[in-house]
Amino acid sequence: MNQLAIDTATEACSVALACAGTVYARWIEAPREHGERIFAMLDAVLAEAGIDRRAIDVLVLGRGPGAFTGVRMATGVVQGIALGLDRPVIRVSTLAALAQGAWSRHGETAWLPAIDARMGEVYWGMYRIEEGVAVAAEAECVAAPDAVPVPEAGQWAGVGTGWAVYGEALAARVGPRLGCNHGHALPAAADMLPAAQRAWERGEAVEAAAALPTYLRDQVAAPSAARAAYRPNTAGRTP
Repeated sequence: MNQLAIDTATEACSVALACAGTVYARWIEAPREHGERIFAMLDAVLAEAGIDRRAIDVLVLGRGPGAFTGVRMATGVVQGIALGLDRPVIRVSTLAALAQGAWSRHGETAWLPAIDARMGEVYWGMYRIEEGVAVAAEAECVAAPDAVPVPEAGQWAGVGTGWAVYGEALAARVGPRLGCNHGHALPAAADMLPAAQRAWERGEAVEAAAALPTYLRDQVAAPSAARAAYRPNTAGRTP
């Protein structure tokens, strides 16, 4: 199955394609340049893999949280491709991607990813690595550094721009549960692929119209009916 992942939720812009057991990826930290770069990066990974867009089986959306404009951009690109090809979409958290990437680099299995949300707040998550995949231990939230929910047990590691900006306040809040802080890091589309594969196996893909972003701040609620499981057009190609 060919999975194409796109993320533009933070200062990083990234695309990843899982094809025939190989991951082709592009990543760049380029604030305010996502719109200029995303399609060239998409074309580059397809060209490197030797396939065109019609060979994509499923789209993976970096659904946020993150910058409003960036999250909306990835959502629009993914929805546009998915609608044009009649393909399903899998939504993956940018906080989960941070935890996944940090685990692959550093090895700890309990993570507190935090993204600087501006306005004195962070987007906050608690993730554990289970069978090689970052899985949420608690619901994500947006909060001031001195008000984030903290783990009840275990040793946890911090990662993300929230830690780079509010490291002292977050460390004081987490207290002895904090084992280490790896500081500044940004999500990558390639790190969304393990969670996407698990979601696919669990039947969690949705139609393009239901592939909605997650803002956490000023959350836009979607009607529950819009989250229907993906049903391919029987006249088209079934992933």
